[in-house]
Amino acid sequence: MADAVRGLTREDALALDAADPLAAYRERFVIADPELLYVDGNSLGRRPLATADALQALATTWGEELVGGWESWIAWPATIGDELAPLIGAGPGETLVCDSVTVNLFKLAGAVLATRPGVVVCSPDEFPTDRYVLDALGREVVASAPEAEALRAACAGREVALVVFSAVDYRSGALADMAAVGAAAHELGALVLWDLSHAVGSVEVDLRGTDADLAVGCTYKYLNGGPGAPAFLWVRGGLIDGLTSPIPGWFGAADQFDMGPSYAPAPGVARFLAGTPPMVALAAIRPGVAMLAEAGMPAVAAKGRALTGLAIALHDQWLAPAGFTLGTPRDPWARGAHVALRHPDAWRITRALIERARVVPDFRKPDVVRLGLPALTTSFADVFDACERLRDLVAAGEHERVDPAPRRVT
Repeated sequence: MADAVRGLTREDALALDAADPLAAYRERFVIADPELLYVDGNSLGRRPLATADALQALATTWGEELVGGWESWIAWPATIGDELAPLIGAGPGETLVCDSVTVNLFKLAGAVLATRPGVVVCSPDEFPTDRYVLDALGREVVASAPEAEALRAACAGREVALVVFSAVDYRSGALADMAAVGAAAHELGALVLWDLSHAVGSVEVDLRGTDADLAVGCTYKYLNGGPGAPAFLWVRGGLIDGLTSPIPGWFGAADQFDMGPSYAPAPGVARFLAGTPPMVALAAIRPGVAMLAEAGMPAVAAKGRALTGLAIALHDQWLAPAGFTLGTPRDPWARGAHVALRHPDAWRITRALIERARVVPDFRKPDVVRLGLPALTTSFADVFDACERLRDLVAAGEHERVDPAPRRVT
């Protein structure tokens, strides 16, 4: 990479691309417009080319086998869960792909609170759905930053049932020390539940190695499962049999087709299934998961650190003098694969990038332009060009000419 005196150049970015062992994966995704710089893969990942074949295969089976297709489909939530498990450091038979993050969080948190007294701990900056679900469960919620010492301080003298944090913060991209937080939670006598939505597929996650208890996450960001793709849940093996889902659906019953008058939970993690899974949506998850497993999370995470490192260096070189501040940790081991660029006029800048510069980031209140940089679909030249267009747009005052009216989707 270029030295700090002369500054980074596009040739430096192209050299990084030439040396990138993951560069070829980009060709396995749909890129309809090469001139459009898509840096919002932490909201919705690009579509794998193989997704069309996966959906066609499902459609063919449906057309030819009709209801007989369920002989294979019925196992998909667990089968695809096992395919996803290596990406999160889980063992076989511990992960299900089903429902949404919100529903899965409700199921897991509700199951824990039905068996344990005490307060719930959550960050006040946690993703809204997590806070809303925990508030609705009726326990006192204690505020704490997702850090071990903050957790100990917030809970001193309290009985704690459950600690819920995101592994990667959705605004800042800060990566929690999962092992340290987990150890602190267990010292307090609590279980720890991780939201992996911005972590899975972007950083190395080792649920077993960090002594986690439960986890949820989505598949439409770095796993490229498609808009509204089903989420996943994970429960540590030794913990499962002591918990019962608060949504006792027929797919989670011990004898699903007995259809008796009362519910008895299935053994193992299958008890956290509920209603009939969406098979078309499940089929779309598999290609992205397979590519990440093939590439290997150490390589994926390393490229994520390099891509965000380039964005941060360009922030320092170009954007800080233009009024931006960095909202993401500089330590590469303390961040995920997105970068938060803070600016008082972030909303209009985001809209101007989309409408006038052919760059697609997203905006998070109150002042963040968020650049998501998935390793399999983002080049170093993409990062350079996006930051260059951002610099030029602000210098020209283009953001001052856009409609500042709020929109439903930001």
